[in-house]
Amino acid sequence: MQQLFLFLALVFSLTFIFGLLLEKIRVPWIFSALLIGNLLVFYNPFYMVTSSQAFTFLAELGMYFLLFIIGFEIDLTKMKKAGKFILKSTFFIIFLEAFFGTIIIHFVLGYELFISFIVALSFATVGEEILIPILDEFKIINTKLGQSIIGIGILDDVLEVLILIVVIFVVGTSSYAPINIGFTILALFLLFALTFGLTKLEKTGKRFNFLDIEILFLFVLFVFFLFLGIGAYAHAIPIAAFLAGIALKTFVPEKRLQKIESEIKTMCYGFFAPIFFIGIGLSIDINYVLAFPFLLLLVILTSNGAKLLGSYLVARKELGLKNSILLGIGLSARFSTSIIVIKILFENNIIDNKLYSIIIASSIIFTFVVPILLSTLLARWKIPRSQTPAKLP
Repeated sequence: MQQLFLFLALVFSLTFIFGLLLEKIRVPWIFSALLIGNLLVFYNPFYMVTSSQAFTFLAELGMYFLLFIIGFEIDLTKMKKAGKFILKSTFFIIFLEAFFGTIIIHFVLGYELFISFIVALSFATVGEEILIPILDEFKIINTKLGQSIIGIGILDDVLEVLILIVVIFVVGTSSYAPINIGFTILALFLLFALTFGLTKLEKTGKRFNFLDIEILFLFVLFVFFLFLGIGAYAHAIPIAAFLAGIALKTFVPEKRLQKIESEIKTMCYGFFAPIFFIGIGLSIDINYVLAFPFLLLLVILTSNGAKLLGSYLVARKELGLKNSILLGIGLSARFSTSIIVIKILFENNIIDNKLYSIIIASSIIFTFVVPILLSTLLARWKIPRSQTPAKLP
């Protein structure tokens, strides 16, 4: 236990220091935890800690809190406002990359076609949270380019949720045992029923306007862990965490929601999320990455090439040549829910360490390269700025 405390102290201090350095090159500070995990692969004096049940439990809670926040932040109103261009661009660009990715995973690595498609589709999604600070700095959020990136990122969130649901169902029923399938269906039904029920109790939720933040926070934790407990019976904890976020966002009054949201994010990003990303970094097998550099390069070139080609084909007339290229580069950003999906597939032995390590390694490269390249081209090409809101194309 003493080693665990010392390990956490070291981890949070290094995450803070490295995070400040990463933010200077426009890379999210939380990414430093993933890099720390990668470094521990080479030399890990805390092996007894990182292989303990306590560390594994904290890392899993980090994943569940991240999924909870994703559900907490989904804005269906914004998704409904997406224009035809955004809708068409989202599915064309992402599915084009998923198509080429499926070919590589299926024919080169030998996975079943369905699993290959799920992995490729999850990897094709966009980590728009990396791009928003860059768009804001260059004052292009309200331009057609900025709104296109954000709009595609918003619709991409819906796709990520659908992928997550499919993955959870595949994992929950992978044993094909009738009792497991029954538990899965029953647990999912109960989870969706609770979610629907809380969304319909909006008037009852208004009573929470008069509760202290501390009591409201305890209620949020109660609902969160109740959903996790039900989801655990059918190996559907990730979708349970996500549904808990959706249910509470509708149930808790908006004014109180804004206050409690900051508390939840502080707990998640300040404590649990860094441990989760360290766990991801530790789970990478560097030997596979070093042994198959051409496979890693093939994944990177195929993924980025598909995004650039798709953006050029669908956005050249609407945005212009340079903006279509910038759109493709921006949409190549990773570090989104897809990492959680890949982690779930790996932990349930649906994909092996080789594919998992290659995908995570490529995500690391994209996370570093995309912000730097996008910022450089925005400055060099002098993309017009806008101070007035722009409608989604």
